[in-house]
Amino acid sequence: MPWLYWRLKPKHREWAQAWQQEYQDYLQSMESVQIGKDCFISPDAQLFAEPNRDIIIGDGSFIAADCVLHGPITLGKQVALNHHCTLDGGRKGIHISNNARLAAYCHLYAFNHGMKIDSTIHEQAVTSSGIYIGEDVWLGANVGVVDGVKIDDFAVIGMDSTVTRHVEAYAIMAGSPAKKIGDRRDKK
Repeated sequence: MPWLYWRLKPKHREWAQAWQQEYQDYLQSMESVQIGKDCFISPDAQLFAEPNRDIIIGDGSFIAADCVLHGPITLGKQVALNHHCTLDGGRKGIHISNNARLAAYCHLYAFNHGMKIDSTIHEQAVTSSGIYIGEDVWLGANVGVVDGVKIDDFAVIGMDSTVTRHVEAYAIMAGSPAKKIGDRRDKK
Protein backbone atom coordinates (compact mmCIF):
# COMPACT_ATOMS: atom_id res chain seq x y z
CA MET A 1 0.00 0.00 0.00
CA PRO A 2 1.63 3.24 -1.13
CA TRP A 3 0.33 5.35 1.74
CA LEU A 4 1.89 2.92 4.22
CA TYR A 5 5.19 2.98 2.32
CA TRP A 6 5.58 6.72 2.86
CA ARG A 7 4.76 6.40 6.58
CA LEU A 8 7.43 3.80 7.32
CA LYS A 9 9.77 4.44 10.23
CA PRO A 10 13.36 5.26 9.15
CA LYS A 11 14.75 1.77 9.88
CA HIS A 12 12.08 0.16 7.70
CA ARG A 13 12.12 2.89 5.07
CA GLU A 14 15.77 2.15 4.29
CA TRP A 15 15.16 -1.41 3.07
CA ALA A 16 11.83 -0.46 1.45
CA GLN A 17 13.45 2.29 -0.64
CA ALA A 18 16.15 -0.10 -1.82
CA TRP A 19 13.50 -2.68 -2.72
CA GLN A 20 11.41 -0.09 -4.64
CA GLN A 21 14.49 1.18 -6.51
CA GLU A 22 15.42 -2.34 -7.53
CA TYR A 23 11.88 -3.00 -8.75
CA GLN A 24 11.66 0.31 -10.63
CA ASP A 25 15.06 -0.32 -12.26
CA TYR A 26 13.74 -3.70 -13.40
CA LEU A 27 10.60 -2.12 -14.92
CA GLN A 28 12.65 0.48 -16.75
CA SER A 29 14.95 -2.19 -18.16
CA MET A 30 12.12 -4.44 -19.36
CA GLU A 31 9.58 -1.92 -20.69
CA SER A 32 9.51 1.58 -22.19
CA VAL A 33 8.91 3.11 -18.76
CA GLN A 34 10.36 6.30 -17.27
CA ILE A 35 9.94 6.74 -13.51
CA GLY A 36 10.51 9.99 -11.61
CA LYS A 37 11.88 10.45 -8.09
CA ASP A 38 10.14 9.29 -4.91
CA CYS A 39 7.57 7.10 -6.68
CA PHE A 40 5.94 3.90 -5.46
CA ILE A 41 4.83 1.15 -7.83
CA SER A 42 3.24 -1.96 -6.42
CA PRO A 43 4.81 -5.16 -7.72
CA ASP A 44 1.22 -6.36 -8.12
CA ALA A 45 0.54 -3.67 -10.76
CA GLN A 46 0.93 -4.57 -14.43
CA LEU A 47 2.67 -2.08 -16.73
CA PHE A 48 2.77 -2.74 -20.48
CA ALA A 49 4.86 -0.22 -22.41
CA GLU A 50 6.25 -1.55 -25.62
CA PRO A 51 8.18 0.78 -27.95
CA ASN A 52 6.16 3.86 -28.98
CA ARG A 53 3.67 3.18 -26.18
CA ASP A 54 5.74 4.64 -23.34
CA ILE A 55 4.61 5.05 -19.77
CA ILE A 56 6.03 8.15 -18.07
CA ILE A 57 5.54 8.52 -14.30
CA GLY A 58 6.19 11.89 -12.68
CA ASP A 59 7.93 12.53 -9.35
CA GLY A 60 6.09 11.47 -6.21
CA SER A 61 3.41 9.46 -8.02
CA PHE A 62 2.12 6.07 -6.97
CA ILE A 63 0.52 3.07 -8.60
CA ALA A 64 -1.23 0.71 -6.20
CA ALA A 65 -1.79 -3.05 -6.39
CA ASP A 66 -3.70 -4.64 -9.27
CA CYS A 67 -3.59 -1.59 -11.54
CA VAL A 68 -3.16 -2.33 -15.24
CA LEU A 69 -1.50 0.32 -17.42
CA HIS A 70 -1.01 -0.02 -21.17
CA GLY A 71 0.80 2.93 -22.71
CA PRO A 72 1.03 5.48 -24.03
CA ILE A 73 0.38 7.07 -20.63
CA THR A 74 1.87 10.13 -18.98
CA LEU A 75 1.36 10.75 -15.26
CA GLY A 76 2.34 14.15 -13.88
CA LYS A 77 3.82 14.78 -10.44
CA GLN A 78 2.05 13.51 -7.31
CA VAL A 79 -0.52 11.45 -9.25
CA ALA A 80 -2.26 8.67 -7.30
CA LEU A 81 -3.69 5.55 -8.94
CA ASN A 82 -5.43 3.52 -6.27
CA HIS A 83 -5.91 -0.24 -6.51
CA HIS A 84 -7.52 -1.92 -9.50
CA CYS A 85 -7.38 1.10 -11.85
CA THR A 86 -7.19 0.17 -15.55
CA LEU A 87 -5.76 2.63 -18.07
CA ASP A 88 -5.31 1.83 -21.78
CA GLY A 89 -3.80 4.62 -23.84
CA GLY A 90 -4.88 3.28 -27.23
CA ARG A 91 -2.81 4.97 -29.94
CA LYS A 92 -3.24 8.60 -28.83
CA GLY A 93 -2.59 8.14 -25.12
CA ILE A 94 -3.76 9.19 -21.69
CA HIS A 95 -2.35 12.28 -19.97
CA ILE A 96 -3.00 12.77 -16.26
CA SER A 97 -1.78 16.10 -14.87
CA ASN A 98 -0.13 16.92 -11.53
CA ASN A 99 -1.90 16.11 -8.25
CA ALA A 100 -4.74 14.14 -9.86
CA ARG A 101 -6.28 11.32 -7.83
CA LEU A 102 -7.99 8.21 -9.20
CA ALA A 103 -9.86 6.17 -6.61
CA ALA A 104 -10.13 2.38 -6.77
CA TYR A 105 -11.50 0.65 -9.87
CA CYS A 106 -11.37 3.66 -12.22
CA HIS A 107 -11.12 2.66 -15.87
CA LEU A 108 -9.94 4.90 -18.71
CA TYR A 109 -9.89 3.64 -22.30
CA ALA A 110 -8.42 5.91 -25.00
CA PHE A 111 -9.77 3.86 -27.90
CA ASN A 112 -13.06 2.60 -29.26
CA HIS A 113 -14.34 -0.04 -31.71
CA GLY A 114 -16.50 0.74 -34.73
CA MET A 115 -20.12 -0.46 -34.52
CA LYS A 116 -21.33 -0.72 -38.11
CA ILE A 117 -23.76 -3.58 -38.61
CA ASP A 118 -22.16 -4.88 -41.83
CA SER A 119 -19.29 -6.57 -39.95
CA THR A 120 -18.69 -8.00 -36.50
CA ILE A 121 -17.28 -5.88 -33.68
CA HIS A 122 -13.90 -7.60 -33.75
CA GLU A 123 -13.58 -6.83 -37.48
CA GLN A 124 -14.27 -3.10 -36.99
CA ALA A 125 -11.55 -0.48 -37.19
CA VAL A 126 -10.33 0.82 -33.82
CA THR A 127 -10.18 4.59 -33.33
CA SER A 128 -8.23 6.58 -30.73
CA SER A 129 -8.48 10.27 -29.81
CA GLY A 130 -6.85 10.19 -26.38
CA ILE A 131 -7.89 11.23 -22.86
CA TYR A 132 -6.72 14.29 -20.93
CA ILE A 133 -7.16 14.66 -17.16
CA GLY A 134 -6.30 18.10 -15.74
CA GLU A 135 -4.49 19.18 -12.61
CA ASP A 136 -5.94 18.40 -9.15
CA VAL A 137 -8.79 16.33 -10.63
CA TRP A 138 -10.40 13.66 -8.46
CA LEU A 139 -12.10 10.64 -10.00
CA GLY A 140 -14.19 8.77 -7.41
CA ALA A 141 -14.28 5.00 -7.15
CA ASN A 142 -15.38 3.08 -10.24
CA VAL A 143 -15.42 6.08 -12.59
CA GLY A 144 -15.22 5.30 -16.30
CA VAL A 145 -13.77 7.74 -18.86
CA VAL A 146 -14.24 7.11 -22.58
CA ASP A 147 -11.97 7.99 -25.47
CA GLY A 148 -11.84 11.62 -26.57
CA VAL A 149 -12.74 13.11 -23.18
CA LYS A 150 -10.96 16.10 -21.63
CA ILE A 151 -11.50 16.79 -17.92
CA ASP A 152 -10.27 20.29 -17.09
CA ASP A 153 -8.38 21.31 -13.93
CA PHE A 154 -9.92 21.01 -10.44
CA ALA A 155 -12.95 18.94 -11.52
CA VAL A 156 -14.41 16.14 -9.36
CA ILE A 157 -16.22 13.11 -10.78
CA GLY A 158 -18.52 11.23 -8.39
CA MET A 159 -18.36 7.50 -7.68
CA ASP A 160 -19.78 5.14 -10.32
CA SER A 161 -20.01 7.87 -12.97
CA THR A 162 -19.28 7.51 -16.69
CA VAL A 163 -17.66 10.52 -18.36
CA THR A 164 -18.61 10.70 -22.03
CA ARG A 165 -17.89 14.37 -22.88
CA HIS A 166 -15.77 17.39 -21.95
CA VAL A 167 -15.80 18.45 -18.28
CA GLU A 168 -15.15 22.11 -17.50
CA ALA A 169 -12.77 23.32 -14.79
CA TYR A 170 -14.10 23.12 -11.19
CA ALA A 171 -17.17 21.12 -12.22
CA ILE A 172 -18.56 18.45 -9.89
CA MET A 173 -20.07 15.72 -12.04
CA ALA A 174 -22.03 12.54 -11.30
CA GLY A 175 -24.13 9.96 -13.07
CA SER A 176 -24.03 7.80 -16.14
CA PRO A 177 -23.56 9.69 -18.34
CA ALA A 178 -22.03 12.22 -15.95
CA LYS A 179 -23.84 15.55 -15.60
CA LYS A 180 -22.83 18.68 -13.72
CA ILE A 181 -24.22 18.74 -10.17
CA GLY A 182 -22.06 21.47 -8.64
CA ASP A 183 -18.96 23.64 -8.68
CA ARG A 184 -15.90 23.11 -6.48
CA ARG A 185 -15.53 26.85 -5.93
CA ASP A 186 -18.82 26.78 -3.98
CA LYS A 187 -17.33 24.38 -1.41
CA LYS A 188 -15.93 26.52 1.39
